[in-house]
Amino acid sequence: MAEIKINVTGETCPVPLVETRKALRQAMPGDTVAVTGNHPASKREIPMAVEALGLSIESIQEEAGIWTIKIKK
Repeated sequence: MAEIKINVTGETCPVPLVETRKALRQAMPGDTVAVTGNHPASKREIPMAVEALGLSIESIQEEAGIWTIKIKK
């Protein structure tokens, strides 16, 4: 199982969501995709999109305005 890390810090919608979807398409079942960014709307939109895809969020952490969302494929 691999962890795919994508950093979208400084990007605004829709880039973080587009990059997350791209990484999820490349990921194999069992892989984790870790998305790091600082755009507040994306922090809400990415989990909603993940749920719509039927995948699960492992964790959401935020420190000093930078968040990391871990998604299990």
